[in-house]
Amino acid sequence: MTDDLFSRALEALQASDPDRKVELTQRQATDWQAGRLELDVPPNLPELTRPGRPSRPVLVPPRRLTKRGMGSLRGRQALLHAVAHIEFNAIDLALDAAFRFRDMPKAFYDDWVQVALEEAGHFLLVRRRLRRLGCDYGDFPAHDGLWSLALETARDPLLRMALVPRVMEARGLDVTPGMIERFREAGDPETVDVLGAILRDEVGHVRAGSRWLRFLCERRSLDPETTYFDLLERHLPGTVRHPLHCEARRQAGFSESELIRLELLCERS
Repeated sequence: MTDDLFSRALEALQASDPDRKVELTQRQATDWQAGRLELDVPPNLPELTRPGRPSRPVLVPPRRLTKRGMGSLRGRQALLHAVAHIEFNAIDLALDAAFRFRDMPKAFYDDWVQVALEEAGHFLLVRRRLRRLGCDYGDFPAHDGLWSLALETARDPLLRMALVPRVMEARGLDVTPGMIERFREAGDPETVDVLGAILRDEVGHVRAGSRWLRFLCERRSLDPETTYFDLLERHLPGTVRHPLHCEARRQAGFSESELIRLELLCERS
């Protein structure tokens, strides 16, 4: 068995079976936190362009996704399946941060190994709920937008920290309360509990992105706020929209000045 973090992260990334990916992610976290994995990069470690994926769900353009209305069981299943797919991709995104960026302090790897572990736990929670609702992960089509963003940010950890945790995952902080309310109104307290647990953890994931964005900006003598908004406008214009969950974003490391600027972006979208 490999004894370095990068090989372990790659092994989990390459696993195509969801249960196997979760198992390897959990084992990596256990061994890393016990001090059994080194940060030495082994020779001839291959590059990664695409993680292992199960044969299902079928990946399609977003316009071909199943409608997710709350008025039917199928619509609720489709919405929760979309959450499962996000969480499955989030495992790979956290693993990839630990695998790809190799000139960082140990605390960086502490954070992203923990995030990967929590994302694996989220996937298990949502998949268990899907099964109780009569379907499973893979029963609905999904899209590949999150991994496309991983490739777009693969060259630079600063770009990754700005765009993945502080844009895409922060968007989850904004929309999950509304999703919780929709499931509550539909009489589904079990799904409400699952989504509430995910939301609590995701604050910490975005906070890790905030922490490492600021670290990298300091290392490069850049202003964090200016850099963040420059990257946001260059790479993901129009993606910040109302509603903003400002309190969750504050807990996740957004400053008051950043929140004011984000509100202005929402008004222009």
